[in-house]
Amino acid sequence: MKCSVIVPVYNMAAEGKLEYCLDSLLRQTLRDMEIIAVDDASTDASLEILRRYEEDHPEKIRVIHYEKNKRQGGAKNEGLKMAGGEWIGFLDSDDWVSPDFYEKLISKAEETGADVVGCDYSLVSEHTMEVGKIIQNNTDDQTGICDEEKHKKLVMRPGSMVIKVYRGSMIRENGLNFPEGIFYEDNCAGTVWMLYCRRFEKIEEPLYYYYQHGVSTVHHITEQKCRDRMSAGELMVMECSSRGFLTKYRTEIEFRFAEIYYITTLFSYMSGVRRRKLSFLAELRDGMRKYFPDFQNNPYYLSEIGAEERKLAKIHQKSNSGFYCYYILLNAYRKWMKKMRRQ
Repeated sequence: MKCSVIVPVYNMAAEGKLEYCLDSLLRQTLRDMEIIAVDDASTDASLEILRRYEEDHPEKIRVIHYEKNKRQGGAKNEGLKMAGGEWIGFLDSDDWVSPDFYEKLISKAEETGADVVGCDYSLVSEHTMEVGKIIQNNTDDQTGICDEEKHKKLVMRPGSMVIKVYRGSMIRENGLNFPEGIFYEDNCAGTVWMLYCRRFEKIEEPLYYYYQHGVSTVHHITEQKCRDRMSAGELMVMECSSRGFLTKYRTEIEFRFAEIYYITTLFSYMSGVRRRKLSFLAELRDGMRKYFPDFQNNPYYLSEIGAEERKLAKIHQKSNSGFYCYYILLNAYRKWMKKMRRQ
C-alpha cells in the first residue's frame, strides 16, 4: 500500500461536510491508497455516513468506531494502528484536498528522498475547489537535509500536520503518536515528529483546503481548551526530554513552549473566555515559571513575540491582578477610542 490517510471524525454530518471531505479522497489521482475513517463517538449521523461510504467503496475505505470520545489525537492513534501505507497522511473531516494532493506530495518525496513533504493551504468558507486566501505554512529555509540548524527552525515552526505526508517507517520505528483526550494535539506531535525527519521538502502550491466555519475548534475558546493547549505544551517538553532532544534544542523548545503554553493561551483566554479567573492566570504564570523561569530572555522570544505581548506578559509575571486590571482597562480604552473615531 502506497499511502494510508487517517480521517478523525466527530459530528461532521451537517451541511455535507463529511461527504465533501471523503469525496475529495475518493477522487485522488493516487489510486494505491486506503482511507481509514475513525468515528470518535459521534452523536449525529456521521457514523451512518461513514458506513455507507465503506459499503460503497470497500476496497478503499475502512471505518473504525468506538463509544468513548478520545478527541482527535486518540482517533489518529487508532488509525495509525491499522495504517499499512508506505506513507501516512491525516485529513480533518471538515477539510478537503485537491485531486492530485497525495500524488504530488509522494512524488516529491520519492524524487528527493524526503521523510516528510508538505505544501501550502487555502482558506475557504464554502465547499469549492477554487483557491481562496493562500497561507504559506513552512518556509524554504526549512527544506532540504535536516541538519541541526534546520531542525531548530522546524522545532519552532513545524507547520500543520494535515498538509503533510510522513514516511510510515519514520513513524513506526520511532514509536510516534499523538496525545489523547485533549485539543491541540498537533502542538505536541508536530514538533516531536519533525525532530526525526532526515529530509523535509515542500511544494509551493495550495493543495489543501482549510474550511473556516463557526464550529471549528479554533473559533470557540473555553477554559478547558486553554488547559488543553497547556497540556499539549507540557507533553511536548516531556516527549522532547524523554527522547533526548531537550538539551540539544533547549532554546528552541523553550521558545515553542512559551508560545504554545503561555503567550497564545494567555491572550486567547483573556479575549475569548467570558468568566475569567485570577486563579487560572496564577496557574498559567506558575506553570511557565516551573518549566522555563528565564523564558523572557530567550532570543527567539525577544525577536518573534511582539513588543506589546512581551510588555503584558512581563506585567503578568509580576502580578496576576495587576495584569488583569491593566488588560481590561487597555481594551476598554481602545474600544472607546474606536467609537470616538467613528463619530
